[in-house]
Amino acid sequence: MSMEQINAARAEIAATSAYKTITEFFDADSFCEIDAFAKSGEGFAEAVAGYGTVEGLPVYAFAQNSDISGGALSKAQTAKLRKLYALALKTGAPVVGFYDSVGGRLAQGTELLAGAGEVLKYASKISGAVPQISVVTGTCLGTNALAAASADFVIMTEDAQLSLDVTGKDADAQTNAKKGTASFIAKDSSDAVAKARELMTYLPSNNLTTAPQYDSVEPDGENTNCIVSKLVDAGSKLRIADDFGDNARIRLARLGGQVIGVVRTTGGKLDCKAANKAAKFVRFCDAFSIPVITFVDCDGFEEIKAAAKLTSAYAEATTAKISVVVGKAVGSAYIALAGTGANADVVYALPEAVISPVNVEAAAFIMAPEEMNVPVSEQKAVADKFAQEKLSAFNAAQNGYVDGIVEFYELRAALLSALEMLSGKRVPTVAKKHSTI
Repeated sequence: MSMEQINAARAEIAATSAYKTITEFFDADSFCEIDAFAKSGEGFAEAVAGYGTVEGLPVYAFAQNSDISGGALSKAQTAKLRKLYALALKTGAPVVGFYDSVGGRLAQGTELLAGAGEVLKYASKISGAVPQISVVTGTCLGTNALAAASADFVIMTEDAQLSLDVTGKDADAQTNAKKGTASFIAKDSSDAVAKARELMTYLPSNNLTTAPQYDSVEPDGENTNCIVSKLVDAGSKLRIADDFGDNARIRLARLGGQVIGVVRTTGGKLDCKAANKAAKFVRFCDAFSIPVITFVDCDGFEEIKAAAKLTSAYAEATTAKISVVVGKAVGSAYIALAGTGANADVVYALPEAVISPVNVEAAAFIMAPEEMNVPVSEQKAVADKFAQEKLSAFNAAQNGYVDGIVEFYELRAALLSALEMLSGKRVPTVAKKHSTI
């Protein structure tokens, strides 16, 4: 093949939407393509793959090329993706996949299934070793969807489809967000690329390195009621999966320039969705040694299995863990999120916090029945007064269940000090394959 023909082939590939997407994702002039001229049948393979940098950080990425045979999954495409995953594992760099495909080349039969299985095997093999992000910008159905959904974070455009059902049933972005599959929804492809680039700045390259460090920035939360916004560096809070399990909020943020994971319960009892969402996030943070700060205001759990899963996630996590009781921490919620079950390194509480073995009214009836001998309309007020006097954070601190009571204006400094103290945390673990909870 002449150089003229090679350049013509390069120009043909560079003109496709997938090539434009992947070069938009990487820093300018940093993209290096892998297997650029790999063939699938009579044409080129239906995906563009390679490596480059995002904000100076090394990343591997692939984009299914809907301009070539609709981006259909094929033996050639899966071979290219396997090579990409293998390189990511060897070098310890994240993998970002852009999905847009009409399906698979069904004529390839079991060979196609074998190739898809190999891709899934590699994706599972690198899980927990390097971060993975899926960006769904078009159609992603069947086995293709299984690979996309296995990533740590899934970004979907508003018009994208993601489902195991090849008919596209319940495949829209909003449905996937409400199911907890989609972590972020983007307006369009460019917005999805921007969200993926932003997310990369919060993630370490692999499980042996730390997340990028930035200059410390003072909070800018005067005009918000969100406790997290008032504490973390201005402009650094990344909201994740807000449409799923809404009585637990999860965030990536920076505190003093350091990346942290934030779990904030919003009062009442945690339902199954919220508990599972928080558990998955804590396990992700632990896999990549991202410190977890938990803001506790919770009356317990609605479902026991999800409660056990979340408790296990906290108990097993060896990353730095700081809990702050900002409201109520009742019974199993205190144990799982701030107490001995959470195995927290440091536990703070605001002065007005309440820590109780059972809900406040039940505790008042049990511990002070004479004080509760009032009309029903007055019982809540009496119970709240009892809680402030007998179930206060100060009482818990006296018994060693809270390490410190801090005013809110002192909390950021206290958290920064704790993070610095815990930066060298090392915890040996029991030899085993994995937990079964």
